[in-house]
Amino acid sequence: MTDIVASNRDRLLQAAVEAKTFAYVPYSKFRVGAALLTEDGEIIKGSNIENASYGGTICAERTAFVKAVSEGHRKFVALAVTTDVASPIAPCGICRQVIREFCPLDMPILLAASSYLEKEDGVRESTLEELLPFSFGPEDLERDRG
Repeated sequence: MTDIVASNRDRLLQAAVEAKTFAYVPYSKFRVGAALLTEDGEIIKGSNIENASYGGTICAERTAFVKAVSEGHRKFVALAVTTDVASPIAPCGICRQVIREFCPLDMPILLAASSYLEKEDGVRESTLEELLPFSFGPEDLERDRG
C-alpha cells in the first residue's frame, strides 16, 4: 500500500460509510457506499441509485467513477466499498470492468464490513487484479490483430 493510501485509509473508509447514507434503494433495501481516492488526495463518494426500471440502476462504485471522471479526474490510487452486510462485499462484475478502465491492476480496493471498526477482519484488502483476473483493458484495444 502506498503512502498516500495508508495515510488516507481511515478517511477513505469513513467516506464510503458516509456515501452509503445517501443510497436510494427503495426496491432492494441494499445500501452501498463507495469512496474513490484520487492521486492528489481528493475523495469522491458515490452511492447506489436504484430505478423502477431495474436496468437503470447504477452501483455506488460506478457513481463515484462517473462523478470523478466528469469532474476531470482520471488517476486513482484506492477505492473503498461498504454495505450494511456484516462481512465485506466485493463490487459486481460491471463495476469491476469500469474500475479496470481507469485504474492500475495493483490498485488497493478496501472492502469494509458494516461494522468494520468493531471487527479485526472487518476490512478485506484486495487489488483489482485479484478481483478481475485475466482482465480486458484499454491497452488491449491497441494489440495487433494480425
